[in-house]
Amino acid sequence: MIVIPDTFIERMHELYGKQGIAWAEVLPGLITDCASRFDFSPEAPFSNLSYNFVLRAKRSDGKPAVLKSSFMKDELSREVSVLRAYEGRGAIHVLDADEEWGVALLEGADPGTPLSTIEDDASATDIFCEVFRRLHLPAPTGSLYPSMKQHFAAIERYRERFDDVNTAAPLPESWVENAEECLAYLITTTRENLLLHGDLHHENILRQGEEQWVVIDPKGIIGDIHFDTIQYLLNYVDRGGDCEQVLRGRIAIMADRLGLDPRRIAMWGVVRGVLEACWTIENGGPDWHRGIQITERFAKYLD
Repeated sequence: MIVIPDTFIERMHELYGKQGIAWAEVLPGLITDCASRFDFSPEAPFSNLSYNFVLRAKRSDGKPAVLKSSFMKDELSREVSVLRAYEGRGAIHVLDADEEWGVALLEGADPGTPLSTIEDDASATDIFCEVFRRLHLPAPTGSLYPSMKQHFAAIERYRERFDDVNTAAPLPESWVENAEECLAYLITTTRENLLLHGDLHHENILRQGEEQWVVIDPKGIIGDIHFDTIQYLLNYVDRGGDCEQVLRGRIAIMADRLGLDPRRIAMWGVVRGVLEACWTIENGGPDWHRGIQITERFAKYLD
């Protein structure tokens, strides 16, 4: 029987209250049912659990697999849908899934080391570009994936919340206005809306075999391809130089290898920083300055 770590149960309580605890407590039975139905042997859970319960497993043919179970069933269902859409394009393979149970059995990446282990930043960015180039495809018609406008809705909510002149708005007004203008411009000038990964950073790109790299954990957003570079650009920001130098180097490689417009990338970064700040305020966090620092870093690129 799988033992659910106390830290994970506490995390579910923190996120979802009593319902989160109740969900976590029935996980051992759910895993047993999944093992029988999907034909695998459960092994140990991953150590870095946060929003989902993720478990190593071995299939009956001896190959590694991963069982992912989520309290937020809709989000996991969307992830499975994106992985299936990306089938053959460099995404991890979905072996089986059940939306009602909120579970997905995924192929295990072997050795599964993340892109963050490649410490030479130019080499890592080259690999990122190889993965990126294979991935995207036109938005499916009638899809239920959120639009870019929906993804950035926290900026609108911030506006509504602090619209009252008697309520002091915490964020620098010039940056919020700038982000709103950039976002409107970027959405209206997007030539083709594609199905984006939405969270394509170093830890979500894993080594598969000797040469291949695969993506995991997509969020699924419809929009401008340039936006899918941003999460990578927000990680390991000073690896191999100062932040400004590293940003310029990475964007130059992306523009060269992928034919992307460097100014559009930077504009998405400006908007994404303000979104980060808005999310922080919504969640009651004090450190919204980190989001504004992101905005300032990308804005400096545009100067």
